[in-house]
Amino acid sequence: MRLSLDIHNIKAKIREHVWKLMEDKNIARFPRPVYGRIPNFVGAEEAARNLRKTPEWRKSLVVFCNPDSPQKHVRFFALLDSKKLIMASPRIKQGFIILDTQNIPYREYSYASTIRGAFKYGKIVEPERMPFIEMKITGCTAVDVKGGRLGKGHGYSDLEWGILAECGLVSGETVTATTVHDIQIVENVPMTKHDFPLDIVATPTRVIYTNTNYEKPMGIFWEEVISRVSEIPLLYALCLKRGICKQ
Repeated sequence: MRLSLDIHNIKAKIREHVWKLMEDKNIARFPRPVYGRIPNFVGAEEAARNLRKTPEWRKSLVVFCNPDSPQKHVRFFALLDSKKLIMASPRIKQGFIILDTQNIPYREYSYASTIRGAFKYGKIVEPERMPFIEMKITGCTAVDVKGGRLGKGHGYSDLEWGILAECGLVSGETVTATTVHDIQIVENVPMTKHDFPLDIVATPTRVIYTNTNYEKPMGIFWEEVISRVSEIPLLYALCLKRGICKQ
């Protein structure tokens, strides 16, 4: 328990440090202030362009992306490149949304890359009807070059990964990536067993291949999320299916 509390406190300090730095240096973009958010940043489009140049991006036909502002350009490029795009709804409340360019007018790709646009042009889909995901992009507050990553502290990215893994929609071969500002790269991010690591970090100036030694968890750690199943219908349905929860 002591170790868990220490890691929690270290992560909180890293987040506060990065958020403050981004605000102080005016690197943060709307919505501001960035405290408590996946921070949007100056150069987000350039970072997305750099991710787009990677062979891993070009080979991926199905990509999963978080719904936060700094990854809006990533979602737009996914549609522009005719990939199937899967987005998490905010806080996974309404599950996952799939967007197919066959159902979206070209002039609406930018709007469809927003949360509101995704609900208009995409459709909420059950995991059983989703294709295998070749690349998962996640929003981060801080990262390190070894594959460690921090979100905003609510654990939704790890829950998304756990749900996808539980449903066989990701594997150890699924490429995990993020786009961040260079200032969001820190010396070390402590990782726990439920944290999935990054393979690629794209910034406005470079692409980092982490060659991470961290393992990607291949399921949900139910003992850690059982108190949250009532918040997320998709998680509750899986809990029932596994016989862990009772109706």
